[in-house]
Amino acid sequence: MKEIKVSLNCRQNYSIIIGNNLLKNIPAYLNSLKLPREIFIVTNTLIKKKYGRELSSSLKKGGFSSRFYTVIDSEKAKSISCAVRLVETLADYARHKKITVFAFGGGVVGDLASFIASIYKRGVPLVHIPTTLLAQIDSSIGGKTAIDLNIAKNLVGTFYQPRLVICDLRLLASLDKRQIRSGLAEAIKYAVIKDRRLFSFLEQRFHSIFSRDIPTLEHLVYECAGIKAKIVGLDEKEEKGIRTILNFGHTIGHAIESAGGYTKYSHGEAIALGMIAASRISRSLGLLHPETLQRVLNLITNIGLPQEISDIREKDVLRAYKLDKKFIGRTNRLVLIKDIGKTSVCQNISEKAINNAIRELFII
Repeated sequence: MKEIKVSLNCRQNYSIIIGNNLLKNIPAYLNSLKLPREIFIVTNTLIKKKYGRELSSSLKKGGFSSRFYTVIDSEKAKSISCAVRLVETLADYARHKKITVFAFGGGVVGDLASFIASIYKRGVPLVHIPTTLLAQIDSSIGGKTAIDLNIAKNLVGTFYQPRLVICDLRLLASLDKRQIRSGLAEAIKYAVIKDRRLFSFLEQRFHSIFSRDIPTLEHLVYECAGIKAKIVGLDEKEEKGIRTILNFGHTIGHAIESAGGYTKYSHGEAIALGMIAASRISRSLGLLHPETLQRVLNLITNIGLPQEISDIREKDVLRAYKLDKKFIGRTNRLVLIKDIGKTSVCQNISEKAINNAIRELFII
């Protein structure tokens, strides 16, 4: 088992626990933090079916009561209507009780449950138990919560840090290859923006990740989570420009997700396409050596992530891109790369360069 501390200035610090078969230890973790003993667990039907009984049994043995609330396993769960239904159910259950909210699932569950925990009674304790590789290395860490509007993703949200993140590697055993690939897209992001050794590790060991090798998974989750924890500790609310580098691939990636109705491409697949576009823009502006660009493209290809867009209209991607929340007024802002481990946050990039990079993603 490994532990990472997320250190926040003048705020509640918290731990990320990484290991195998951790569900049985959850009561001890909760007791150490003196969290409320009524647990409201937000999850989806599949996760509840696979692991719900084990989690509720562990909590019961530790003297905790629990209630499950299931949402659909889709980005559509992050709608305003779903959020309202969830918080109304929580309010009914939590009447005259002190509550801890669990986010027990992937990125969608994490975003939604975190948002609800942040707004109910102006904030109740939150614990993440991420069940996907993407959530364990990325979305469960850092305190960003969000729900979607029809026009764009994650436009309504808060910053709200959990009290604890528990990454049980055994929960990754049920993931299919597409879900593993989606998580690896975020791992590539961390390697590209911050860590040459991690990039080499991914080039050499991605096959072991697909085979669910526990030591390899533990190393990957620990390294990626450690990068994010350090960045979040330095710039919790993205006010200093430090945390901005975590958006590499996300500006255009989110536009692709939105243009596809959040069904055509998973988050990781869309981010992979966004990283390709951002890398090509970096090359077109003379920031990135062509050999390094090819190295990034090769890793994305070898892992099996998409390199081209189909069944989505180019104009819809361009429209969604211009609605991205990372715009400052009408000024665009993209995270570009100069080398593996070296980034550059650039503003006022020519529309021609961006449009060309997006257009190049489409199958002709």
